[in-house]
Amino acid sequence: MEATSDVTFVPDAEADDKWKFNKSSLMKKLRQHLASSRSRPTMAASSSSGLEVLLNTLQNGGDVESTLNVLNVLDELLSAGTDRRIQFMISKGGSEALLTALGNTARCHTPNYTILLPLLHLLAKVGHRDRQIGVKAEKIDAVLLVLDLLRQNVKNSRRAAACLWVIQVFCSSVSTAVVLGRNRGLDVVFKLISPHTTKHLRTVKAAIDAFAAMLCSKVNCQTAVAKGYISDLLKLYEDWHNNDANHENIPIRKALLHCMHRAANSSVGRDALVTEGGMRLLLQTTQTFLTLKSLESLVEPAVQLMRKCYPKVPIPLSSDKSTYSFPLPGRPVDDWGADLGPYDGCLEDDSDEDMENEDLDKDYEDDLETDVNKLQPRPEPDRPLEQLGQYMRFCPELHHDFQDLESSSEVDESSSEDSPLEGDFNKKKAHGRKSKAGQRNPLSPSGSESSNSTGIDKKHNPGSEEESHLQTRDLHTHYLNCSRNIQEGHCTMVDRLLEKYGTWIPNHDPRLYASTASDTKSIGGYSILAFPDFWGNLPPKKQEPMAKRQPHVQRKKVFEDIQRLLCTEEMINKVAFDLEDPSLQCSTEERPGSLRFFSKFESGNLRKAIQVRSHEYDLILTADVNSSEHYQWFYFEVSGMVAGVPYRFNVINCEKGNSQYNYGMQPVLYSVREALDGRPHWVRSGSEICYYRNHFCPKGRHRSHFYTLTFTVTFPHDDDVCYLAYHYPYTYSTLQTHLKMLEKSVDQRKIFFRQQNLCDTLAGNSCTLVTITACPASKAWKDLHQLRNRPCVVLTARVHPGESNASWVMKGTLEFLCSNDPVAESLREAYIFKVIPMLNPDGVINGNNRCSLSGEDLNRQWLKPDPVLSPTIYHTKGFLYYLNSIGRTPLVFCDYHGHSRKKNVFLYGCSMKETLWQSGSTINTVSLKEDPGYRTIAKTLDRIAPAFSFNNCNYLVEKSRASTARVVVWREIGVLRSYTMENTYNGCNQGIYKGLQTGTRELEEMGMKFSQSLITLSRNTIHYNSRLIHNAATLLDLDDRLLDHKSNNCSEDDEPPCAEEIQYSSCSDLFGANDLDAEVNANASSVEEDEGDAEVCKKGRRLTDRKSHLLPHFLQQDALETLGIRSGQCNNMDISNRYFY
Repeated sequence: MEATSDVTFVPDAEADDKWKFNKSSLMKKLRQHLASSRSRPTMAASSSSGLEVLLNTLQNGGDVESTLNVLNVLDELLSAGTDRRIQFMISKGGSEALLTALGNTARCHTPNYTILLPLLHLLAKVGHRDRQIGVKAEKIDAVLLVLDLLRQNVKNSRRAAACLWVIQVFCSSVSTAVVLGRNRGLDVVFKLISPHTTKHLRTVKAAIDAFAAMLCSKVNCQTAVAKGYISDLLKLYEDWHNNDANHENIPIRKALLHCMHRAANSSVGRDALVTEGGMRLLLQTTQTFLTLKSLESLVEPAVQLMRKCYPKVPIPLSSDKSTYSFPLPGRPVDDWGADLGPYDGCLEDDSDEDMENEDLDKDYEDDLETDVNKLQPRPEPDRPLEQLGQYMRFCPELHHDFQDLESSSEVDESSSEDSPLEGDFNKKKAHGRKSKAGQRNPLSPSGSESSNSTGIDKKHNPGSEEESHLQTRDLHTHYLNCSRNIQEGHCTMVDRLLEKYGTWIPNHDPRLYASTASDTKSIGGYSILAFPDFWGNLPPKKQEPMAKRQPHVQRKKVFEDIQRLLCTEEMINKVAFDLEDPSLQCSTEERPGSLRFFSKFESGNLRKAIQVRSHEYDLILTADVNSSEHYQWFYFEVSGMVAGVPYRFNVINCEKGNSQYNYGMQPVLYSVREALDGRPHWVRSGSEICYYRNHFCPKGRHRSHFYTLTFTVTFPHDDDVCYLAYHYPYTYSTLQTHLKMLEKSVDQRKIFFRQQNLCDTLAGNSCTLVTITACPASKAWKDLHQLRNRPCVVLTARVHPGESNASWVMKGTLEFLCSNDPVAESLREAYIFKVIPMLNPDGVINGNNRCSLSGEDLNRQWLKPDPVLSPTIYHTKGFLYYLNSIGRTPLVFCDYHGHSRKKNVFLYGCSMKETLWQSGSTINTVSLKEDPGYRTIAKTLDRIAPAFSFNNCNYLVEKSRASTARVVVWREIGVLRSYTMENTYNGCNQGIYKGLQTGTRELEEMGMKFSQSLITLSRNTIHYNSRLIHNAATLLDLDDRLLDHKSNNCSEDDEPPCAEEIQYSSCSDLFGANDLDAEVNANASSVEEDEGDAEVCKKGRRLTDRKSHLLPHFLQQDALETLGIRSGQCNNMDISNRYFY
């Protein structure tokens, strides 16, 4: 089109005055107007930008022609750029200028809609990106002004739509929404929401969006409920669903769902939706969507709405406190809940460096320690030096004369006869322990467990015909008993099993396990043995891949959950097991159509099982002893199943906001039938696994909601006895049995192996300390001197009972260090290993997930451990202080942990410089000296351990971790290489194990690899053992080659968002700013009223560009040229780059 041609433009077909512009005269007038504007005193400053000129021109008013051109130029500038450009305009007062212009124009006796309509359009675009637009509109008195404009134009579709969009953006402020509600804004807007129609669709949708925006106020929600608008919304939704046969109005149906979402943000709105039959309507309509892919966009909002509206139900327990309580010294028996206080929420394992339900990036840098005094080592002990002498006996290798090198190495008998360590609580006094069920349960497992506690099968006499035919199902009567008062002359289940089947598991003996378990003291007085722990297990024959998440599996489960609410007559809801009801435990009574459950054994955790449907069970876990939280670990027996039938299990009181169960992890299953057939394996099992927030609410004050872990198991055998667990169990009795077997297996002439009782726990169980090193080659002074100058390596594990994977890693470490492997021999010759395999025996025994019997996280007690309530931590720290005081500060300290939120294995260490760098501290770190050797082990593991990921490692010191073992040992004991080693429950996402779940073999391998990595440190500590150096070089091959399992360069700490929404509380906007721009542009481009409205919803398509539609396109370039903007910069605006500077 030539520049001289005349074009007629009609801004509004219904405008009283028909404005016609000649292009040449228009540009001339605009130049003159802007020139005169720049000459005004208020705009004379040389620093004024072109944008400020435009805004002041608009705000000060002028003739219609100039105002329209300014609006067009602004719209063109904003449409051509990104949101950053609009934000720049907002920062320069753009919103205020538009609101002022709106007020000036609308308050005229006869409002000029030629200006008002484009002004409203532009205000909607800008206001959608200005979070303070509602507050600004209130200050300028523009809120009710727009509402009045809407009242005046309810019959004019285009003008009404423009007003509705502005009202919608105003409601970003709750106070603005309240103002609109008080002035009957809800009534005005709701009248524009019509039943199914083919006319004015854009206006109908704008009215729905505006109504939804006003529901951000609880007051407005209450008003909407009182006036019956919630019921009307449901009817409208049903009407649009039934009459939209061709699915051309999906955006309107989606907008109605969004509107109900907003109403559901308040309790009154949720109650109204449920009362008016909303759940049934949503379920019925949503199920019809599943058959059509084009309706997929409606499914997720509807599902989330049903989840949100599902009535909250208290968890079906008498109390959320633990089933068992333990009287703590100095505290009343029934007062523990008040004393403990709220849990801090910061965990140092799966949570440790990964705070629960919080934005990790938000405050992470604020959590980093920046006080150099707290980052520098402070080796002064927290107790008098004279108390440290009691720990001398835990270094027997330093005082042994080795006169009996040829004699057998025995357990330090004196350790069991020694009086408790100074400051230790005398556990040998009798304490009354009562379960909440009212039963008195002695700590000794010889106490009565049930009528069958003697372990005798009263239905079978020795020599009877039935006895020779042992059936797997017999085990459900729980005759595997470790009680010492078994009647003589009768055959126990233990003997019968071993006589018929026999067993051979490396480093495991069932009879020794049963004997060891009889000395284990539990709060519940356990005397029943779990078969997997008694019989033992072998690693799976092959590595198991991560489970593939089925599409929409969570949706399927949610639908089933909603059916429970709507079809109550089909629900069974019968309690199948209750830890507090003896009549539902150990019962031999047949229950047709129901599974049998049991968990009253060591490390077991299942509080209650409820049969919901014929093949579905809700499972409730018990809290940690003396606590009302920490639900994650489960371990229970199930029997009475039918082969080939899928059983759904729902663990309904999980706490964490996400889980690796959403990313391929499976629970583990052990089948007694398979074990007796020669396949004693824990295997990953379960399908249709997902983890999501549910409708159950706790009774306590510590949290507001729970999560469900649901999985389906199809058992291979009828009437089998199976065990399900969160992860591969490893009990305290298993550890003690393993240590006894190891001690018997070592070559006592070469390996110095000592078990000692570091201290007794609150319940009177032994916390074992193991010393492993090489015996001297001879009794010569040189060999003895070399032994007594070996550096110490201190290893600990299982401070958190639910992290059973840490025990399997420790098992691998212990077995490797006691093996004949040449590298293990070199390690024993290079170091003295001090190993505390289980820091929290009581927690492990009683099925806790996080705490000890004190109800406290022991890994948060290292700063000032209480000798009575935290004896294992108190004496472990005291022992470390002792080593430091005699000049034998450990070379390495590592605390083995498990991580439930991440994959791979990795280390957390401590670095002063890295912490200061990461925190952005202004402290000059050049003068700070720090040995970089803290990274050596991680670099070595990255090369030799397939499951290890160097990129997941972290060496930052956080304030919230100041009381953890890693930080305290680094800072107070002065151990440079102080680590937490995190081991995944799931598997790996890198290296040769990528996509595979870890099994016990891989966990034990990790323990072995960690031991091997210590070889690299020996080059700086041992200089005269050539064989050691040779073995290390052969093993590690420390050249520059990258192995296949080398970690990726990019960090993969965090999982991607789950495929389906775990939460459902948030309610995001129906569409973003760009979608609103498209709606506005479509409204502005309609030459005739409502022309093209029918296309706004057709097949769900919208315009996605932000191209200006206020004036014809041929005017836009000249408008920019008028401002001197030609493919470059005008003052401080860069148009070519689409950013303001």
